Amino acid sequence: MKAKTIAMTLALCFVAAALCFASDVSMGTWKLNEAKSKVAPGAPKNTSVVYEAAGDDVKVTIDGTGNDGNPTHNEWTGKFDGKDYPVTGDPNSDARSVTKIDDRTLAFKVKKDGKVTMSGRIVVSADGKSRTVTTTGTDSKGTKVKSTAVYDKQ
Repeated sequence: MKAKTIAMTLALCFVAAALCFASDVSMGTWKLNEAKSKVAPGAPKNTSVVYEAAGDDVKVTIDGTGNDGNPTHNEWTGKFDGKDYPVTGDPNSDARSVTKIDDRTLAFKVKKDGKVTMSGRIVVSADGKSRTVTTTGTDSKGTKVKSTAVYDKQ
């Protein structure tokens, strides 16, 4: 009897977690809409961003093009709790933190060696079909950059 109770409790926890992630408007695949975006000249371009559940965390996979024109790929897994979580695959950052502001808005900070190099906001439209990412910071050469990238939900 205890085994059935434990199994049922675990199943309900997984369903609850899945529903929480399913209701999060950030989840899914987002493709860059270059026509609507204003990416700083020479700045890296994230062409595809995927948010998916990874247990109790969110895994974010980013593919794009670096400022040298070569393909880029990096991953971040963490919570939207404002704490730093490690980044893999990005030579310009080693940690990111994401804070949930409201149901459609996230704030983020990108860090390298403990220093914030980029920060910004991600706002999902009311209809959930697009999101706008505004970013300000300093590139690897010390130049201040500002970009606005618009993504369409796939």
